Amino acid sequence: MIKNFGNCNVLPKCNVLLCKNNCQLTTKYISFSGFFSLQLLGKRYLLTDDVIKLQEFQQAKVMVSCRFQGKKEIYFKDMEEKMKEKGLILKEELKTLLHLCETQEDMELARNAIYRYHAENRNVCFGEFKFGPLFIRLCYELDLEQSAVELIKDQHLKGFFSDCTSFNILMNMLFIKDNYEGALEVLIEMKNQGVKFNKDTYVLAFAICYKLNSAKSFNTSMNLLDEALIKGEVLTKRAYSFAIALALKQVLIHAHSGLLEGALQILEASTEKTHSSLVRKPEFSEEVLATVKEKLYGQPALQDRFREIYNRLQVAYQIIPQTVDAILCVIPQRKKPDVLSFNRRQISRRTLQPLNSFLMAE
Repeated sequence: MIKNFGNCNVLPKCNVLLCKNNCQLTTKYISFSGFFSLQLLGKRYLLTDDVIKLQEFQQAKVMVSCRFQGKKEIYFKDMEEKMKEKGLILKEELKTLLHLCETQEDMELARNAIYRYHAENRNVCFGEFKFGPLFIRLCYELDLEQSAVELIKDQHLKGFFSDCTSFNILMNMLFIKDNYEGALEVLIEMKNQGVKFNKDTYVLAFAICYKLNSAKSFNTSMNLLDEALIKGEVLTKRAYSFAIALALKQVLIHAHSGLLEGALQILEASTEKTHSSLVRKPEFSEEVLATVKEKLYGQPALQDRFREIYNRLQVAYQIIPQTVDAILCVIPQRKKPDVLSFNRRQISRRTLQPLNSFLMAE
């Protein structure tokens, strides 16, 4: 049973279509005009490299490996002896140990060292180096997500994974492997441990619920959205997009004639001519249109209207082939560096003097 997300047994009243323009989300109510679409290529993972930092971690591992070339076994034996003798494990010793791990067997020693280190340092001052992301990246590299899940949920290590990055990378790892139930468990554990969500967490949370696509995950998604709005959290468009897409799927499952009439009205409005050629018309996923068409079966009048609207959309090039998954599950591009500073005006328009000398004179 999902904890700490509240209970919601009834689907909220919705008039839902996946849209790009004029989207509004409020608690327990969703209303859109137009379909949501982004012209992006789909992938199944969600975090950027500058969050996962796997390459940086691997580079650090190479440097440590070179430093201990031919001495790894000796170092491991020394660490084993130190733990047997209940010696104090230092921060740099644990960092070195984690960077030297290459196999699942190595990880057993690393796990024991982590338990010992945390027991000795559970009351370290705020701002101390955090081992959580380091260990999760090691699990990411060695394909040991279950080991990561076990440790992150172990109450004896509460506080060791006190950062959102550890949970986010682990959820991303599980998401890649289609283990959405496991990813949801990690999300719940993160919430139960009181670790603050960041913008990436919300994207992952709504993406996981979207992939599960059940009434239960929809309720979880809506409760998360409620909590975020109450707390004044600023959610990204991507997070909203996953929430909207899940709502779309769930509402279409329970679609009735009133909802379908509303859907056709929105589609018709999107085909109307605008006063300006600069205003881009909304685009529609072929997958979503196919779902609407399927729901119109047995209603000849609505089917005729849909065919007419579909033809108008096709003529206007407002139908795109990407599936909802392809649109949503994509790594966002890194922001390009600001190059405007290199093209700044050098001469004052008023004095015709170089700007630098003009400012210095003032």
